[in-house]
Amino acid sequence: LHNVIFDEQEPNSMTANVGSLDRILRVVAGLALLSLVFIGPQTLWGLAGLVPLTTGLFRFCPAYTLLGISTCSARNG
Repeated sequence: LHNVIFDEQEPNSMTANVGSLDRILRVVAGLALLSLVFIGPQTLWGLAGLVPLTTGLFRFCPAYTLLGISTCSARNG
């Protein structure tokens, strides 16, 4: 994660803080975990896949906000 940027944002701001590669990995991992509900062991633990899936789709991770991290590209300015 060499593109991690420590960012000072307003605490209640839902500014995108999940970059493109991070977003793709989250969506893929979320779908893979979610598939466990329907195929394989068919366990409800697969619902945990909703977390990375949702954060990937919305490009916002509350944990990143708490830690002041952003994997989005650096903005000019």
